[in-house]
Amino acid sequence: MNVLLYLIPVALFLGGLGLAAFLWSLKSGQYEDLDGAANRILIDDENDEIT
Repeated sequence: MNVLLYLIPVALFLGGLGLAAFLWSLKSGQYEDLDGAANRILIDDENDEIT
């Protein structure tokens, strides 16, 4: 039972760290162009020839 005294704060800290990383990614614009990556695979680039 004493282990819970250590695990609960560690879990809360890691959850807060994950939330902070998610909020940072929202502020930095990581999710603004969701369709660009999906459409980029369809563009045929003539410079990238596979030999």
